[in-house]
Amino acid sequence: MAASCGLVRAGRRLTLGVPPRRALWGGMRKKVREPEVVETAVLVKDPPILVCPPPRSRKYLPPEDLQSRLESHVREIFGLSLSEDWQKASLKESKLKYRLLVQLAAELGHAVPNSRLHQMCTAGDVLAFYSTQVKDASKFDELCTAELPSNLKIMWEH
Repeated sequence: MAASCGLVRAGRRLTLGVPPRRALWGGMRKKVREPEVVETAVLVKDPPILVCPPPRSRKYLPPEDLQSRLESHVREIFGLSLSEDWQKASLKESKLKYRLLVQLAAELGHAVPNSRLHQMCTAGDVLAFYSTQVKDASKFDELCTAELPSNLKIMWEH
C-alpha cells in the first residue's frame, strides 16, 4: 500500500505539471571541461623609454605691440558693429568672446584660465589680462636669487 501511495503521488506530480524530484537535480549536473592547451608566445618587448616631456612653463611676457594686436583682432571679429572705443566692446555674446580668446591664445601662447573667463566682459578686461606678466619662479626661488640685507638670514634646512 505504501508503494501504491508513492506511485499515486508521483502520478499527481506528473499530472499537475510538476516534474519528479529526480528530474530537478539529476539532469542539471555540471559538465567537466577538459583543460585547453594554450600556446604561449614569447613577446620581445623593447625597453621602455623613460623620457619625460619638459614641465609646462607658465611664464608669459607680454609683447610690445600687444595693444595694436588686440585692437586688430577685436576689429576683425566685431566688424562694423564696433564703436570708436574698441576697449569698451562688450563680450557678452559667447561666440565672439570665444573667437577672440582662441585667436589670442594661439597667437600669444597664453590662454585665459577657466576660473577667469567670467571676468572677461569687455575687450579692456582682455587687454588687462594679457598685459600682466606671469613669472614661472616661486617666491622662494626669488629669495634665493635676491641679495638680502646683512641682518636677514634664511635657514633653508628647516
